[in-house]
Amino acid sequence: MSFFEHRDGILHAEGVALPAIADAVGTPVHIYSAGALRHAANAFTSALRDLPSARFAFAVKANPNSAVLRLLARCGYGADIVSGGELRRALDAGIAASDIVFSGVGKTDRELIDGLEAGIGQFNLELEEEGRVLAQLARVRQMHAPAVLRVNPDVDGGTHAKITTGKRASKFGVDIADAPDIYARLVQLDGLDLQGIALHIGSQISDLTPLEAAYRRIGALVFELRARGHTITRVDLGGGLGVAYRPEDKMPSLSDYAAMVSRVTRDWNVSLTFEPGRVITGLAGVLLTRVIWVKPGATHPFVIVDAAMNDLARPALYDAYHHFSAVRPDGRTMVANIAGPVCETGDMFGVDRPIDHVGRGDLAVFHATGAYGAAMASSYNSRPVSPQVMVDGDTFELVGDRLAPCDVTTRSEREPRTAYRAHNTPVRQVA
Repeated sequence: MSFFEHRDGILHAEGVALPAIADAVGTPVHIYSAGALRHAANAFTSALRDLPSARFAFAVKANPNSAVLRLLARCGYGADIVSGGELRRALDAGIAASDIVFSGVGKTDRELIDGLEAGIGQFNLELEEEGRVLAQLARVRQMHAPAVLRVNPDVDGGTHAKITTGKRASKFGVDIADAPDIYARLVQLDGLDLQGIALHIGSQISDLTPLEAAYRRIGALVFELRARGHTITRVDLGGGLGVAYRPEDKMPSLSDYAAMVSRVTRDWNVSLTFEPGRVITGLAGVLLTRVIWVKPGATHPFVIVDAAMNDLARPALYDAYHHFSAVRPDGRTMVANIAGPVCETGDMFGVDRPIDHVGRGDLAVFHATGAYGAAMASSYNSRPVSPQVMVDGDTFELVGDRLAPCDVTTRSEREPRTAYRAHNTPVRQVA
């Protein structure tokens, strides 16, 4: 089902023509379809509904927009967070603290305390010392921190090297060979309520084979821990399922994924947690942009658009592909290099790419930008951070303002500052 379709020759998001959004808020602009979000969210939970005690925590890093989080909360999702900022976003969006999972390899003491005091439902421990610190922080507050131990199963997710997280050399989790002894030590700590284990092997996974291999290794660990006398009630299977960025991409179906999970975990007797991100929001967004110039090139012209790597970083970071199409295609095509205006050679969205014919002033879109699009935005080159719009039926609303560079600086950068000597004695106010 597509929520972005051409009607009368003009690309629409649900019932709204994209030129109407460009006229209202300008370009570039990230556009989300509420219908697409609901469809993807409900499809994921429906596919896994027969699993016992399944819980769903949306990976906030994929799209932290408050309107998106509120919509997903209404669809029954909790939140998988990786920072204190994401904790505040999830709580502000109405997600119950008990439905929040705190992942991430670098949680600070302040973030651990904030999670404890908010009453979140699960801490994913990335190393033994983190468990000891969390236990001590909980003890002094007369609390018990619900936690699982994140295990690195040493399985290659078969995805881009920069988003693979489950190989032995990865910074995430503890080595699966060390997990039983670490678990035995942590479970004895007063202040820590260790309930099970977690894993996550990467993002944009397009083949179920590595996921199944990782799950089977975790299943064997579950039984080994129980054989050592531990009670295991919870396993967090992470996320990672990808979406089709290219028209020819073949992705595993949710029904195939659910069947694999059911087959592998049938005898585990645990509650399962899932942390989907990209698979929920990826296809639910587009980045609307306008062509500034069509510049002659050595072999093919450069289509220079007003969106840049600070609006959509994935191509510059991962050589990622995003389909590019005209809002008003006329049937002609061209081969071009698609470039942004940022003063970096890497600010490219496509090289020697067959695309719809476009000219100066035309509107176009980058597809499948609903995950890790606006989430990675910056104000590099002192460019404004692009606005975000949510379409629902035949209406749309601004759900993220266009921020000028001065708006995204910290308060301390805008207000008078205090200069310090080496011994921290204030010297003077700096205007």
